[in-house]
Amino acid sequence: MYEFEFKRPGTIADAVNALGAEEAQLLGGGQTLLPTMKQRLAAPAVLVSLGGISEMQGVCTDDAGRICVGGGTTHAAVSAATADSYPALSHLAGHIGDPAVRNRGTIGGSLANNDPAACYPAAVLASGANVVTNTREIAADDFFEGMFTTALNDGEIITEVKFPVPVAASYQKFLQPASRFALTGVFVAKFAGAVRVAVTGASEDGVFRWSEAEAALSGSFSPDALDGLSVSADGMIADMHGSAAYRANLVKVLTKRAVAAC
Repeated sequence: MYEFEFKRPGTIADAVNALGAEEAQLLGGGQTLLPTMKQRLAAPAVLVSLGGISEMQGVCTDDAGRICVGGGTTHAAVSAATADSYPALSHLAGHIGDPAVRNRGTIGGSLANNDPAACYPAAVLASGANVVTNTREIAADDFFEGMFTTALNDGEIITEVKFPVPVAASYQKFLQPASRFALTGVFVAKFAGAVRVAVTGASEDGVFRWSEAEAALSGSFSPDALDGLSVSADGMIADMHGSAAYRANLVKVLTKRAVAAC
């Protein structure tokens, strides 16, 4: 690991100012960045930690009934705080990585990194959540732009995520045992007027909505509604853990399981 300067601001405004330094980079829970630095694949001159910003931590409910999660809230804290209000989100957060990861990693860090196999992007996209930054509010459908790519601008910090709460929801993950990332994961959220289905871990472009399944489930919310559908293997991830066709099949299997579990 190369030498770097460490800053731990106490407010969002101070963090924004600290990011103005040359070659400065944000540090959330550090579950991705620090291992990358140890391998000398990244060498920021300044690390700006968000861990000391209390206004970015915690979970509450707003006047619209949305669950608002601070960008610096750990996975373990999200899981504990949403067990009753949003069980599917609680289940997802409670099964990310291992206890060490869950007690250090943050929702904001995960979303900003947008790993194609991360769990939170599926919850955000299926819920139709809004990602709030220090400068604006971004709808989930506009936030994810591809593998490790988001709509965030340089110097923009995820301060909060606002989750509408569906009538019913479930997250089903087929995990890769060593990393505990999703080999494929599907989050199904049923709202009064529509169904949203988001898939992570499968596509080379990162998280995506399965629109054909959404249309079928909006007409009949049952696993059988998906019988006539299939997912193309084109553009799916293929690696030592599973072929593109294998992941494409998992999308349908896990979507059926999620609907059955709702």
